[in-house]
Amino acid sequence: MAWNEPGGGDKDPWGNRNGNKGDGPPDLDEALKKLQEKLSGLFGGSGKNNGTGNGGGSGSFGTLLIAVLVIGALLYGFAGIYQVDEKERAVVLRFGAFSEIKQPGLSWNAPLVTEVFIENVTEERQYPSRGLMLTEDESIVELPITVQYNVNDVKAYVLNVRDPEISLRHAADSALRHVVGSTELEQVLSEGRGKIADEVEVRLQQYLDSYGTGILVRDVNIQEGRPPEEVRAAFDDVIKAKEDEERLKNEAQAYANGVVPAARGRAQRMLEEAEAYRAEVTSRAEGESERFTDLLAEYKKAPEVTRERLYIEAIEQVMGNASKVLVDVEGGNNMMYLPLDKLMQEGAGNSSGGTTRATITQDQLRQISDYVSRQLGRDNNTRGAR
Repeated sequence: MAWNEPGGGDKDPWGNRNGNKGDGPPDLDEALKKLQEKLSGLFGGSGKNNGTGNGGGSGSFGTLLIAVLVIGALLYGFAGIYQVDEKERAVVLRFGAFSEIKQPGLSWNAPLVTEVFIENVTEERQYPSRGLMLTEDESIVELPITVQYNVNDVKAYVLNVRDPEISLRHAADSALRHVVGSTELEQVLSEGRGKIADEVEVRLQQYLDSYGTGILVRDVNIQEGRPPEEVRAAFDDVIKAKEDEERLKNEAQAYANGVVPAARGRAQRMLEEAEAYRAEVTSRAEGESERFTDLLAEYKKAPEVTRERLYIEAIEQVMGNASKVLVDVEGGNNMMYLPLDKLMQEGAGNSSGGTTRATITQDQLRQISDYVSRQLGRDNNTRGAR
């Protein structure tokens, strides 16, 4: 049977409202009433209604105050609730001093007593910058740079430096100018940018660590360097001249690659020919010396015959290259002329081969020598008879 049905005896499931104590919870209205009476007593009220109207005013004020306090307590409790995302970490300060680092999740801290700083520690942040700077060879260049970084130590990032971003910018500009100031312009504008980026990254991380910023540099990208706009045309001319120089060097190298091997081949051929000539001359000289040694031995055996043979051989060599021969007769005034060229032409006409070139053989030279000897003997006999 329900507690409020007819015949149920007006039973209350939480106990008797007529003042009978039961096992149920206390009545909320009664508890508020007692709290109101206590507060009214504190503010000068009697806590009871005397029928004069003062008790009603004190009760309304106490009720309003309780409501304000309850609402304030609820707002205070809700104000301390915050959510830390998976990518974030929270630094908690209690009375201005470091207390703890909150991990991801739902957390609560007492407002006005604690202060919470939430930072994203996994986001890749970027700092782009560009500016004019002086190189080692006293040239001005404009070099854009992009620094990629994230928060490595959230406590140091929040507490050690007032504004870590400004510190990063100053450190990046300082590191870049230091590295570029020790590099020549040609390296900055060409293939030296990768080395410059590595040096800037190392030096920038050293600066940030010494400041205690809690920032970790992930990468430094240096884009193509450009000269100032005022001297852009002159720099373009310089770059074009360097490209022409490189092109001419390549052409010269290609020409050298084609000429040098050929020259080396000719030089090697000349060396081999010289070596062959040296071997030939040496061999001929050795042969002549051996022949002379053998001839000397024969000469010692038969001097007259050997002398005559040497004379005939010498005449053969001389007459073989001459077309005319003049013979001076000893003791006479006349000189004999031998038309060897005519004899050669006659010999060529009589040859069966029909060639236009003829040579004097050894037999012909012997015949000529015999003829000259007979003619000389005949002339001597004629002069003796006279």
